[in-house]
Amino acid sequence: MRAALVFTTIREDYFPHLDILFAVLAESGWSLALEENFKNQIVLKYPAISNCASFNDAESLKATADIVLSMGGDGTFLKTILYVRDSQIPILGINMGRLGFLANVNKERIQEAFDYLKTGNFATNQRSLIRMDSEEALFGNNNYALNELTIHKKDSASMISIEVSVGGEYLNTYWADGLIISTPTGSTAYSLSCGGPIITPDSPVLVITPIAPHNLNVRPIIIKDDLEIKVRVDDRSNSHLLTLDSRSEVINDSYELRINKAPFSVRTVQFENLSFFDTIRDKLLWGLDRRN
Repeated sequence: MRAALVFTTIREDYFPHLDILFAVLAESGWSLALEENFKNQIVLKYPAISNCASFNDAESLKATADIVLSMGGDGTFLKTILYVRDSQIPILGINMGRLGFLANVNKERIQEAFDYLKTGNFATNQRSLIRMDSEEALFGNNNYALNELTIHKKDSASMISIEVSVGGEYLNTYWADGLIISTPTGSTAYSLSCGGPIITPDSPVLVITPIAPHNLNVRPIIIKDDLEIKVRVDDRSNSHLLTLDSRSEVINDSYELRINKAPFSVRTVQFENLSFFDTIRDKLLWGLDRRN
């Protein structure tokens, strides 16, 4: 097997876990590929990796990996999606931080995770994405998101007006600080913090969640994911933020945004004995209710 390793940053507290990871890979006879930038940062500490493969884009990753290890938090996992794209290479998220809905395998369980992966019989889940199109290619070929698309006011003073249609039918004009269009995976991210529902990852739906709406009777709505969403924004400053996951662009009122389910999905490793409901209970501390 060939494993690729993706980081966003490397801190001192990562090294004990990297020691274990590299030892397990060597013991298993797996080959390793590292992001070129991060390989250069740690090669002096780990001389043995000097001969391992490296990658710096989606095509070079495909040539070097059968599985991708995302080592960090959910932000690192979202970065990993840009490498994996439509290749169907499975991703295992190793959580080096605190919360981690996507990177849900704790760093203390690296050895256990590899024992599971080495069987070759590990389960995977398919995660849907959304794609955003407009008159200009605002995000180039990376015009998709695993979590959400967000439109947000750029200035702190006034809210913005966001006109939304779904499947060719007018839905609503939101007077708010912004709007989130979320996948089921992203339902536990920004949408959740704005009052959106938690949705199981395999649900064929999208969620439209307003951010601080002016009208309190305006609530999140769930729609089928095969319907196209069109969005136009009216902003006094004629300048607002558009984000896809962690990537952002400043746009003006001239843009019409078209949001659809992406034509491909990504595969995530389903760690043995760790279901979505297990993750929800753990991360949201539901099990701390003494009545349970």
